Amino acid sequence: MNAARHAATAPHAADPGSQERGAAAREQLISHATRIFSVKGFAGASTREICDAAGVNLSAIRYYFGDKAGLYRAVLERPIGEMTAAFAGFDASHLSLEQAMRMLLRPFVEMSDNAQLEAQVMRLHLREMLEPSDIFREVVGQAIVPAHMAMCAVLARHSGAREIDDDIHQLAFALVAMAHDYCMSREFMNMLAPGVLGRPDAVERIVDRLVGYAEALVAAERARRRGAGANTQSASDSSAAVP
Repeated sequence: MNAARHAATAPHAADPGSQERGAAAREQLISHATRIFSVKGFAGASTREICDAAGVNLSAIRYYFGDKAGLYRAVLERPIGEMTAAFAGFDASHLSLEQAMRMLLRPFVEMSDNAQLEAQVMRLHLREMLEPSDIFREVVGQAIVPAHMAMCAVLARHSGAREIDDDIHQLAFALVAMAHDYCMSREFMNMLAPGVLGRPDAVERIVDRLVGYAEALVAAERARRRGAGANTQSASDSSAAVP
């Protein structure tokens, strides 16, 4: 697209205050698209409906996101990006396991000030977990896989593993699942035991317990590996002793 055409299609391109209005329009599009995509899915949501809700013209999606798929990608990336930014640095080599797990698990438990938006994001991600789109697969590859591998590296280091193997991946899945449930099943938890999430110091107490569980699981994995190594060595010695 040349400069003249770009200027012609950009919303408020000639207005000195267009950058501020542009940022606001972009946020409105993401906000309303999150709500509409969460209810109707990618295929069922129309760009006209999203633009009408955001109070912008149809060209705004093309200008800010390229197309409907680009807008959907931005909607998916926003909460994942905020989450990964919140636990950034958890894999620093100087951190203890307790420190690393506290940094990593806390963002999953912290409660959003915007319960409505949180519910929309959860609904959208539940849709993707059931029927993952190609766009979601791309987002996972770009944002979630690196974080998962960083977590696996931390777990391997503290479990005495020489490399990241399937057991380390499984350990990572288990730890994240414990914390992730506080995102995905919050309402269900409130039905079963409202006091857990309702107490004033809920986040701190939950994180403390999750970190303790994480340390126990890593200790169990470390002991299992040491036991397996000892058994292998014992079997080797017995075999060598046979005439």
